[in-house]
Amino acid sequence: MTKPLMSRLTSKGQATIPVAIRKALRLKEGDTVVFEMKKGIVTIRRAETEDAMFLKQTETIFDDWNHPEAEAAFRDL
Repeated sequence: MTKPLMSRLTSKGQATIPVAIRKALRLKEGDTVVFEMKKGIVTIRRAETEDAMFLKQTETIFDDWNHPEAEAAFRDL
């Protein structure tokens, strides 16, 4: 069994991805990562082109909802 890798969470909710994981996933500054959670277990992987395209589309689609009026209208749902 390999030794668990740890990182401390900052007050802003940020954590450093350990070097061994960055190397294994071939991550570099500016790359996008995907977090997936199933049954309380979180995995991290390098985002593929399809992931980036999906994220860009959802940003555009939901942009209309990203303002104070929408927040107030849907707050109690």
